Amino acid sequence: MKPETAAKKLGILLAAAPEEFRSAPVTRDALDALQADPPEWLQVLRREGPHPRPVVARKLGVSNSGLARAGIDEPLTTAQIQELLAEMPDWLSAERATQAQVRAENRRVKERDAERAARETD
Repeated sequence: MKPETAAKKLGILLAAAPEEFRSAPVTRDALDALQADPPEWLQVLRREGPHPRPVVARKLGVSNSGLARAGIDEPLTTAQIQELLAEMPDWLSAERATQAQVRAENRRVKERDAERAARETD
């Protein structure tokens, strides 16, 4: 697979990976090995960053769209993410509240659909 795909599956920013990872295709066996026993460089990237957008959004508790609305389009390090969480700017509080509402609505719909399916099987 392409290095971009492998980086996405590993949850890392491709640009921050070592050159040997970026320049050569990654086999499924190699990817499995990286996931099972990550080398030091991968552990450091996962721990300290810089992180790709989906990881930043997950760590902040917001959506990718919420990051875009806030104007955050650059990868962030773990330290920068922790700083944002400590400061809790207004946009972050609002986006986290929005994300919580979305999750609650998704849960409600899932429960409703499960109830309907249970009634149909009775």
